[in-house]
Amino acid sequence: MSKFNERTMTEVVSPSAPRTAPGPPQTASRPRLTLALTSSATAVALMTYTAPAVTLPDTAAALHTPLSAQAWLLNGTPLGLAALLLVAGSLADDYGRRRIFLSGTLALGLTTALGGLATSTWAFTLARIAQGAASAAILASSLGLLVAAFPTPRGRLHATGVWGAFVSGGIALGPLVAASIPDWRLAYVVLGAATLVVAGLGVGRLSESRAPRGGRPDALGALTFGLALVALVAALTLGRDGWLRAPVGLLLAAAVVLVAVFAVVERRVRTPMIDLNLLRSRRFLASSAGGLFTGLTVIGLFSFLPALLQKTVGLSALDTAWLFLLWSGLSFAVALQAKRLAGRVAPRWQLATGFLLHAAGAVTMLGALDSGSWARLLPGFVLGGIGSGLLNAALPLLAVESVPIERAAMGSGAQQTLRYIGSCAGVALTIALATSSSGGLARGADVAMVVSAALAVVGAGSVVALRERG
Repeated sequence: MSKFNERTMTEVVSPSAPRTAPGPPQTASRPRLTLALTSSATAVALMTYTAPAVTLPDTAAALHTPLSAQAWLLNGTPLGLAALLLVAGSLADDYGRRRIFLSGTLALGLTTALGGLATSTWAFTLARIAQGAASAAILASSLGLLVAAFPTPRGRLHATGVWGAFVSGGIALGPLVAASIPDWRLAYVVLGAATLVVAGLGVGRLSESRAPRGGRPDALGALTFGLALVALVAALTLGRDGWLRAPVGLLLAAAVVLVAVFAVVERRVRTPMIDLNLLRSRRFLASSAGGLFTGLTVIGLFSFLPALLQKTVGLSALDTAWLFLLWSGLSFAVALQAKRLAGRVAPRWQLATGFLLHAAGAVTMLGALDSGSWARLLPGFVLGGIGSGLLNAALPLLAVESVPIERAAMGSGAQQTLRYIGSCAGVALTIALATSSSGGLARGADVAMVVSAALAVVGAGSVVALRERG
């Protein structure tokens, strides 16, 4: 095992408290309050993320969005998340996790409400990107706050398990809340108000924690990385109209160049957004691969599947939301109970099992849309929901264990950056496959399911292959 891994494991397993700035004393109720507030904010952030899944047809009609541009309606939030998660994680560790968390919740409430007022595709997309940026501040700082509030390995295991379950809970409730409200615009106002309530509850109740490194914020790194992601997502979204077109090639080339510039910048600055030496850690690489393939397979497929159901089977938005509650509700329940596997099953094996269950679920759903039977989806939803729950439980724990404990927010930001890069690519790929089939949307959906299953198998193999050497 490398010196880096030895040092990382020593810091993770040690029961001593993380090095943080002085704050209010941690009473018995303070950790539980921190867990409740961070989990609630995370759930609302995921609700705003998944709300368009069932309202996409109505939103596209209201904004006059053509089919070729509908990927932007779904990809706005993951773009903002992917671009800002690393930045938010680094800022949270250096300048205060509570500060970044509260700023994120306030910004998410305002931008979500503004999204409901949008009158054009681009205005809505920009609001969704801003929501993603605000959500990045919440998601990256939440795990940092939890690590400070629960300094023992056993406490972190419980806290990350509950937090992961609320990720699934937010995914479950977002479509249901959005579909239950008659007007999709009003749904965004309601979600924005709920976020502001959480922000208000957090003021004066959360303890500040940080692990300052000194130096200035890595502004150049943030700029180059953000531009690289914008170029990549734009290329993936435009690629569905033809991968050999000049704009797509130029955007992909720009993304590669900007990533290279980012790597050079991170090597030279005093306080980089991400320590590139982490790339030598197999645990960190496994965490990153888990996040990437979760976005590419699970989020990519299930983000567009509700719209496909409404267009092929004829389900209403509310009926679709109730159907998807089976998948997301199982994910919530499994993630909440998966902490019982700790000490018996390593996180990477949980990830591998989750990916394989998703693959099995996707294969089970083949032909369901073509037959017009939503009931044929049920076995696949059950398998996929259990697999998603295992993924959501293992990913946050692996994220904080894959980095030195004082860099927990950065570790969370790094993994989730890859998760939402994967989701951008997965959504674009699913839409491209589903809409380009000569046999119609139902046959195209089958192709997308097969590809999603194959990629999930690759994801399972990658996290197993990246096991730590003895």
